[in-house]
Amino acid sequence: MAAQPRTQSYRRNGDIGPDVQVRRSARRRRTVSAYRDGNTVIVLIPDKFTQAEERDWVGRMVQRLETKRTRKFSSDKQLMNRAAELAKRYLANAVEPTSVRWVKNQRGRWGSCTPADRTIRLSHRLAEMPSWVIDYVLLHELVHLIVPGHGEKFWKLVDNYPSAQRARGYLEGVAAAASLNVDDCS
Repeated sequence: MAAQPRTQSYRRNGDIGPDVQVRRSARRRRTVSAYRDGNTVIVLIPDKFTQAEERDWVGRMVQRLETKRTRKFSSDKQLMNRAAELAKRYLANAVEPTSVRWVKNQRGRWGSCTPADRTIRLSHRLAEMPSWVIDYVLLHELVHLIVPGHGEKFWKLVDNYPSAQRARGYLEGVAAAASLNVDDCS
């Protein structure tokens, strides 16, 4: 049985950055990698690294993850452009929202829309998820601008998106793991 990696956690102030957990492994020789697990950044480093090398690599990897996260659809304008691409590709340009934006006040939904004024809002919790999941929620809300309910016609349009089933499963898994009471959009 392989030896368990040594782990060290750093509790950081939210203004400084995320909580960081460093895992040292004797099996890891040169590579450093990192990933997010909820609000914690996990950094995997070789056991032989000095404390100075560890601090240096933790800083680099946290910065890389932050850059990657903000690169996806960081602004409302980028989100609006993505909505236009999805509407063109999967809905034959049958809908054009007036605005698409990130919001922080959605506790029980991944996204919402108002058909009367054709506005779409996505929960900020989606920002760190894979782009194909964000696309699914965005398309789900775009379809609501055409079909208000969750009937057969609605799901037929949503299922034009090839990763729809996979994205629904992903969101259900995230909600279950975090013990969230989140609807499948709305």
